[in-house]
Amino acid sequence: MIGEIDLFGVFLPPLLVWVVIAQLIGTVIHRVLAAYGLYRYVWHRPLFDFSILVILTGLVSQVMNHVF
Repeated sequence: MIGEIDLFGVFLPPLLVWVVIAQLIGTVIHRVLAAYGLYRYVWHRPLFDFSILVILTGLVSQVMNHVF
């Protein structure tokens, strides 16, 4: 695992970068679910979106730990 990520001289914790990447992927998933009307099967939409973000953050974390 890497300690910090250098972004133009600013050191960022890896978890922050992973959450941003997961949020970008989550935005794509959100648009697909909204476009096809699949949110009508979801009981609590904000909780569902947060759960998707947590799952994606874990997946991104796993992938990044195997890559680096």
